[in-house]
Amino acid sequence: MTTERKATLNIDGQAPVDFPIMSPTHGNDCVDIRTLGGKTGLFTYDSGFLSTASCKSKVTFIDGDKGELLYRGYPIEQLADNCNFLEVTYLLKNGELPNASQKSDFENTIKKHTMVHEQLSKFYSGFRRDAHPMAVMTGVVGALSAFYHDAMDFSDAEHRNVSFNRLVAKMPTIVAMAYKYNTGAPFMYPDNELDYTANFMRMMFGNPCEKYVPNPVLVNALDTIFTLHADHEQNASTSTVRLAGSSGANPFACIAAGIACLWGPAHGGANEACLQMLEEIGDVSRVGEYINRAKDKNDSFKLMGFGHRVYKNFDPRAKLMRKVCGEVLAELGLENDRLFKLAMELEKIALEDPYFVEKKLYPNVDFYSGIVQKAIGIPTEMFTCIFALARTVGWMTQWEEMITDPEYKIGRPRQLYMGAAKRDVVPLAQRG
Repeated sequence: MTTERKATLNIDGQAPVDFPIMSPTHGNDCVDIRTLGGKTGLFTYDSGFLSTASCKSKVTFIDGDKGELLYRGYPIEQLADNCNFLEVTYLLKNGELPNASQKSDFENTIKKHTMVHEQLSKFYSGFRRDAHPMAVMTGVVGALSAFYHDAMDFSDAEHRNVSFNRLVAKMPTIVAMAYKYNTGAPFMYPDNELDYTANFMRMMFGNPCEKYVPNPVLVNALDTIFTLHADHEQNASTSTVRLAGSSGANPFACIAAGIACLWGPAHGGANEACLQMLEEIGDVSRVGEYINRAKDKNDSFKLMGFGHRVYKNFDPRAKLMRKVCGEVLAELGLENDRLFKLAMELEKIALEDPYFVEKKLYPNVDFYSGIVQKAIGIPTEMFTCIFALARTVGWMTQWEEMITDPEYKIGRPRQLYMGAAKRDVVPLAQRG
């Protein structure tokens, strides 16, 4: 909300210009510079948007200094301990946690949308079997817009609800099909007697020849991963979804754009990169060597899964994920597995080494979620797909918030042009 406080900009040769200061519920005050260009003829330059609030939002808040993550005002720790993923989904979508009746109705609604159009399954055969699942997902999710023409009036709340439910419900099916196609195994239809996460695990790991019985410890672990990744404020992929959606693009295309952005190793691909790093280290005996390499400014090696761009002290999701990690390894008897012993040793050294402590390079959520997913049996190349499945909830919530914002307009960033000055074309025969 705008306060009576003002920020005054003094520019040589011009009269001082005032801009209102806006105060949020939590976080930094913002100088409202929407009229800057008109008043001064100047733009701001902020590479990477590190000091720019691109929108107003009521969905998620992060305090990086405190290590705090809130969904609609609720601490992530409380949500992970007391709610399942679909409860959190309802919260992000509607602003409040559901009561028992609302929870049941919402879960049943999602179950009604878990199937994908049978024709969509034929899309998978157009990809190579060894295609990265994220490439497959980008194509298949984008293609959903070709199948659902009945709810494309995004000014209509019911149409937005239908699109939301379809994407949240179908994403596990699409991810599981990408995995099955990669392995050459038959697709598994959803089983609506199971809950959301157990159904996903069945579609991933079950087969038509026998009944699949989900392990409740593993289901809880994966459900927690979904909850912890459901939203994370205005990150790169969420900003991509918002920017794509600002043109009026349909939500299926917007989510496909978000998936493409998420694929990057600096974003959703971080947990995949973390496991690849562990494989490179290979053995506990080599941890010291790689720790020293990470400290060496002249060495290109980086410890993946440590530190965070936003969280300056600790990642609150990592604490929750560490607990889940211990439960999963104990349940599966993997405490002595080579890779997991290596990860735990790396964690121990990094947390005790003065260099890492000083620079606050603590294990982040990607470090533990990668270990948990590998233990469950999810292959490394599927990690980012799991992330995308969970983040679809946040993306759709943010998309709808933008679409219904009275100040909504197409995104149009400006630039600081540093190219050649205006010049004339020389005829080809005269060019030296």
